[in-house]
Amino acid sequence: MYVRSMSGEALREAVTALRAAFDGVAAGDVDLLTRSDLLAALDELETLVCRLPSVSHRMLARLQAEATPQEMGAKSWKEVLSVRWRISTSEANRRLTEAALLAPRQSVTGPCLPPRLPATAVAQAHGLVNGEHVDVIRKAVDKLPGFVDPATRGQFEVDLVRMAVGAGPKELKDSADRMLFLLDQDGPEPDDTERARKRGVTKHKQRDDQMVDLRATLTPEAWAVWEVIFAKYAAPGMCNPDDPEPCTSGTPSQAQIDNDHRSLAQRQHDAMLAVGRIALMSGELGHLNGLPVSVIIRTTLQDLESRAGVGTTGGGTVIPIVDVIRMAGHANHYLAVFDGATGSALNLFRAKRIASPAQRIMLIARDGGCTKPGCTVGAYGCQAHHVETDWCDGGNTNVDELGLACGPDNRSVDQDGGWTTHMNDHREVEWTPPTGLDTGQARVNYYHRPERLLRTEGEPEHPDEPGEPGGPAPPEDQAA
Repeated sequence: MYVRSMSGEALREAVTALRAAFDGVAAGDVDLLTRSDLLAALDELETLVCRLPSVSHRMLARLQAEATPQEMGAKSWKEVLSVRWRISTSEANRRLTEAALLAPRQSVTGPCLPPRLPATAVAQAHGLVNGEHVDVIRKAVDKLPGFVDPATRGQFEVDLVRMAVGAGPKELKDSADRMLFLLDQDGPEPDDTERARKRGVTKHKQRDDQMVDLRATLTPEAWAVWEVIFAKYAAPGMCNPDDPEPCTSGTPSQAQIDNDHRSLAQRQHDAMLAVGRIALMSGELGHLNGLPVSVIIRTTLQDLESRAGVGTTGGGTVIPIVDVIRMAGHANHYLAVFDGATGSALNLFRAKRIASPAQRIMLIARDGGCTKPGCTVGAYGCQAHHVETDWCDGGNTNVDELGLACGPDNRSVDQDGGWTTHMNDHREVEWTPPTGLDTGQARVNYYHRPERLLRTEGEPEHPDEPGEPGGPAPPEDQAA
């Protein structure tokens, strides 16, 4: 497909004309139009909607050749798009993936290379396929076995595009699945590379009842490890939370075995919990960002005393207060209680650059996770960031001048044209983006502390004082 070159000024004029044309269409009165007029106009608009992404793909590809995410003030292109356009990271990833497949590729020397999916790119540029078709085609091509030669891969894409022109996404997917089956009816031959590619353990979003769903695909080696662990710790009578004194080592008594009415799935769940506790109590897991690997939970003293409410871990998991109390009684390192005389210095001034363990626990309680807007990294994956002034520039290592930030975001702070941070009057870390990403978006991240959004006028200025709704943050002088 021939694409004429244009200057930046010509492009801006063309985009301005396109917006003006749209304004004219949007301002039109449609109440007096006939059915045929409406259908004709809707057909043209649908074709235009299908064609527009092809232009965006070319521009995104060119932008990635012109600059780096770091020059834009971000750690990845996904962040550039999600911050500048206020879209989700999954949507940004989808757009970048399609741009990589459907836009002409930049070569080191010579003319541009064709798109990786040339037939799909041409069909989209002419408005013959929509976004759903494109999604089905790229996923189907990605599933092609490695032994398929380039000519067959190209014909496979052409056949899918031909079907997409006259069929919906559901019919196209069914046809693509059928074609993939016919290409490799015996399925892939098992090998170490393929098994390694498919391995994984995925945690789903915590449910309303605080339960967490997992999906796991284990390698033979990984399952062999858990197989023998389950044989020991998931046996009837072992690690039974209903027993007054659960058996976690040795052999359970016959009475414990007879009184164990759990299913196999429940016994394996309890075995995983017991093995995890044993690992945490062993003290051999090392350190995580300056603290021994342990479960850290924040909650208010009022919730602990009333045995109502919830606690929140450093990873963002919500735990009922009854479970928090049980965990604290099981192992002291799960819960630390602070009052006005803890003996731990929270303000170190210029004595040292690295935050102390006591400071890190207080930061976890106050911030809950990375403070940069849009970042979902929990406290366990964060570092202590000097908010106002970096240590090398004379900043103090005081808890009120520190905030949590994940490693990439911590490194993105640069007083000379990058992100900047400061502490506001509510002791919240505010992030100001560089010019290339600043669209007036929010400066504070409420992802880890959504209860702060409920704060109204007249409530305590500092979110960690007593009386905060929801109560996950500890009071200043006595907190858990």
